[in-house]
Amino acid sequence: MNGARRGVISDWGGVLTPPLLDGIRAWLQADRIDAEHYYEVMRPYFDGSLPDNPVHALERGEIDTGEFERDLAALLRSTHGGPVVADGLIHRMFSNFDPVHDMYETIRSVRGSGASTALLSNSWGNGYPREHFAATFDTVVISGEVGMRKPEERIYLHTCEQMGLSPQDCVFIDDLGHNVATAESLGMTGILHTDVDSTRRKLSRFLAPEGEPERQRV
Repeated sequence: MNGARRGVISDWGGVLTPPLLDGIRAWLQADRIDAEHYYEVMRPYFDGSLPDNPVHALERGEIDTGEFERDLAALLRSTHGGPVVADGLIHRMFSNFDPVHDMYETIRSVRGSGASTALLSNSWGNGYPREHFAATFDTVVISGEVGMRKPEERIYLHTCEQMGLSPQDCVFIDDLGHNVATAESLGMTGILHTDVDSTRRKLSRFLAPEGEPERQRV
């Protein structure tokens, strides 16, 4: 690779949006859902204790979004005593995931420098701000559209294949450590995203040609 990473793969939620927990908290408040109960209900979905995890099935597109909404709404508890409305629940859950334009601009600058760019996102059947995608990404991989999800190795390899690159040629950006760990195990350079400035600095270092002093490139 001659010292230069030629592809950059970015997550969506928590990287190109504000932190995931911020968006979830805003939704819980707006929908008047008992937050403590929500986290209790969702814990088994994320701690690996469910053998047939419906969240994983949703992310792979194996179950209908409406079905998932009805099942989840039935488990939740409102703060006003009434039922949690199932219809449109996923849309409302992600309604506060506004674009972080500085991060989009960072990826666009990477693309403008000649590197290939890709989005790799686990979807809950939610909508994406696709109006920003054409100018930012050469490749878009949404889990529910390809029947795979992070951190399954095959979806990382599929993304690299779509980019025409090997994993060793790519930088992978995500806000979740286990997703970054899988990318690194495949030979990618991982960036655990915490804020735009630090991610930009790390990208600048990884993308700088061998022998060239590190400088602000994106």
